[in-house]
Amino acid sequence: MKQIAIMMFMVGFYCAPVSAQNASQIALVQDGKSCAGCNLFQADLSYRDGKKMDLSEARLRQANLSLATYDDVNFSGANLSVSNLFGARFNRANMTQTNLENAIAVGTYFGSSDLTGASIVGTNFSGAELRITQGLNQAQLDRACGDPTTRLPKGLQIPACASPR
Repeated sequence: MKQIAIMMFMVGFYCAPVSAQNASQIALVQDGKSCAGCNLFQADLSYRDGKKMDLSEARLRQANLSLATYDDVNFSGANLSVSNLFGARFNRANMTQTNLENAIAVGTYFGSSDLTGASIVGTNFSGAELRITQGLNQAQLDRACGDPTTRLPKGLQIPACASPR
């Protein structure tokens, strides 16, 4: 009987919700409001137009920001890993120390965004516009991938993404 009780506790413990998204915080950002440090896990922020917002230190892991415009937005220290940034525009965005690991940034425009210290391991920048970004270096790009249409600052290059088989 004791073993069954322990097993039931363990099943309940492992099935308990993990720090999932916060619907009220997502609604704030969807309305164009700042939400620094917010939990926006898997949020649908696609097709949105956000300007001059503070999303620093926010958890945007696995979020969908495709075809959105986020100009002059502070994403410093935010977690955008495994996010969909397809066709988004980040003009003059502060992305210092941002986690963009394994994000899909295909066709994304980064304008004059600052990517100093950003982690871009495994990020797909195929067709992305990065020519006038700040703080981007070769060591970062060596751990990401792109294609011949990826536009980079002078003197930098990016490895090709693996072709699907």
